[in-house]
Amino acid sequence: MKFLVTMGEGEVMSSFFTAKAKRELEKHAEVIYNKTGRFSLNKEELMKQIKGVDVLFTGWGAPRLDGDILDCANRLKIHAHTGGSVAPYVSKEEYDRGIVVLSGNAYYAKSVAEGCLAYTLAALRRLDQYADSMKSGGWRPEEDYNQGLIGKKVGIVGYGAIGRYYAELLKWFDVQLSIYSDYISDSELARVGARRASKEEIFSECDVISLHSALNDKNRGMITKNHFDLMKDGALFVNTARAGLVDNESMYLKLQEKRIYAVLDVYEEEPLPVQNKLRELTNVTLYPHIAGPTFDMR
Repeated sequence: MKFLVTMGEGEVMSSFFTAKAKRELEKHAEVIYNKTGRFSLNKEELMKQIKGVDVLFTGWGAPRLDGDILDCANRLKIHAHTGGSVAPYVSKEEYDRGIVVLSGNAYYAKSVAEGCLAYTLAALRRLDQYADSMKSGGWRPEEDYNQGLIGKKVGIVGYGAIGRYYAELLKWFDVQLSIYSDYISDSELARVGARRASKEEIFSECDVISLHSALNDKNRGMITKNHFDLMKDGALFVNTARAGLVDNESMYLKLQEKRIYAVLDVYEEEPLPVQNKLRELTNVTLYPHIAGPTFDMR
């Protein structure tokens, strides 16, 4: 048996391939690691190294396994991707050849849902502002007001694995839950205690709106100026999904009015440029794409 790991040495690779994990892998096969010093093997390197490999481990930045690479993969049986979504890395040819594709999606989804809940609670309770006040020698901020999640009207836009886990986490808070999805069944709505709603109903009625849709051609730009205009004063918009789902300029202009709040973990350009105008807004909490998975979950 031969295993190939495309991820290069560094913090990301070592967070998945710990010393313990490496020892376990090496019990079962000859393991070939990426020694290029770069984040991932490129397509040409992978074509050269994949011959004779039974199990391929990929991560962020890996090339898509297209026909060219698969023609060189004479023994490949399993493609194990350490990321959540496999869409950018897997081709139809791979499935057609019967290669088993694995991913960390279930672990990622749980971790992102946990992160989304943490972000929401922190924003409602204004934890960053209280902590900043204490560290700067103060006590409570001059505008001393915060909120909780219990009993709030919460809207989930998009209902995949992350949305499902998030809905489960919200049960304890006894929220009034609304869900927008083309795919959720009536039985699933009943199971999580939610009602079906349109995007417009969610944005106009909810105190917290959490975005969980997948980014594809259909959903790109699905959250428009009209949706932000509908939001109630003081409502919170949370995006741990993808920036491409949103009309970002319209979001920024609405946030400039200081009428609504947002927590953002994803951006059109990452890392977020230092000069990006979102950094200037006091009613926006920014995180560097860390909703999940946490390092211990990897």
